Amino acid sequence: MQQKLSSIGPGILMATAAIGGSHLVAATQAGALFGWQLVWLIIAVNLLKYPFFRFGVEYTLHTKNSVIEGYKRQGKAIFAIFIVLNVVAAIVNTAGVLLLTASLLHYALPVQVSVTALCFAILSICLAILLFGHYKVLDKASKWIMGCLTVATVSALIIALSQGNAHPTPEVMPYPYQLAMLGFLVVLMGWMPAPIEISAINSLWIKAKCKNATLNYHQGLFDFNLGYGLTALLALVFFALGVLVQFGSATKIELAGVAFSKQLIDMYTLTIGEWARSLVSTIAFLCMFGTTLTVLDGYARTLNEALCLSRNNTPKNSLAIFILLQACFGMGVVLFFKANLKDMLTFAMTLAFVTTPLFAWFNYRLMINIEKPPVGALKLLTWVGLVYLFGFALLFIYWRF
Repeated sequence: MQQKLSSIGPGILMATAAIGGSHLVAATQAGALFGWQLVWLIIAVNLLKYPFFRFGVEYTLHTKNSVIEGYKRQGKAIFAIFIVLNVVAAIVNTAGVLLLTASLLHYALPVQVSVTALCFAILSICLAILLFGHYKVLDKASKWIMGCLTVATVSALIIALSQGNAHPTPEVMPYPYQLAMLGFLVVLMGWMPAPIEISAINSLWIKAKCKNATLNYHQGLFDFNLGYGLTALLALVFFALGVLVQFGSATKIELAGVAFSKQLIDMYTLTIGEWARSLVSTIAFLCMFGTTLTVLDGYARTLNEALCLSRNNTPKNSLAIFILLQACFGMGVVLFFKANLKDMLTFAMTLAFVTTPLFAWFNYRLMINIEKPPVGALKLLTWVGLVYLFGFALLFIYWRF
């Protein structure tokens, strides 16, 4: 058990990257808008994405190579598709999590500071941590952030369950199963529990962990399952809080921005108590701050790894260069959207969902190529997941265009 506990790190980092817009925004809103009707979707999307995240971990543990090296071995076309999609995802997702983090901080601060200015400040602090602290700082910080968030959120749920629904159930239930709501469902699934390209980032964190500690197959899989299980559990917790505290309220459910941040914090304080407002505001901010850190570090690592695999000679500080470039372009997207969090997150989550089937297929091929195909229940789950992801993505594209 001591060895398993010492192996914890990459899986918790993945959880920190995952618990952002998908949990605080999408899962909460799904419960607040539709009650318990979408609980099956939260469970299904976490379950059906599981094999493809796991394949990335298994590939790295079996071969000691990153997922990105595996993509390169699958051929130039797949490697090129990965790079293009990852560049877009890096910029868009950085902007999305940065805006959400700044919105939470804007609400928590006693003085009024523009969201754009806060984006600059948060980005500067993240860059200082990553450029001078690197993986060790990230590894330690993520465990504390996840621990605090989990305790606060589960405590809020227990109290909410003991008190029952805060508002009466509407006489006419809102109906999510219609084509007009397809866009919302896609947004909900896009970052739930995280974009699948995070598996490539996780494989690099595993390699970084191995430089500082011995990590065998069973330890690595334990760490992954712990992190993934935590993200799935917290998705259901956030969803349940949305149902118990906000569903049926006469107050309009805000979908983004500082107004959404206020409703999110109110959801905790209405259950735990007003005394917890400052504490919860801090924890929610730290959660998103941790997500911003891991997104900046992770995507930059994947792009740097792709460059190293493409060229024999790379600049000595290439990782730092990628982190800076990603930060600059991400901030550029923030300025383009002019701090419109709703449109930014909708765009980012939709893009993530549309590209999910490709990354899922790439990761499945990784295991086929090393002759470690899934068997039994995992094999069945893999094929159901592929049919579900490709089918839903094609339906959405057809509906959209």
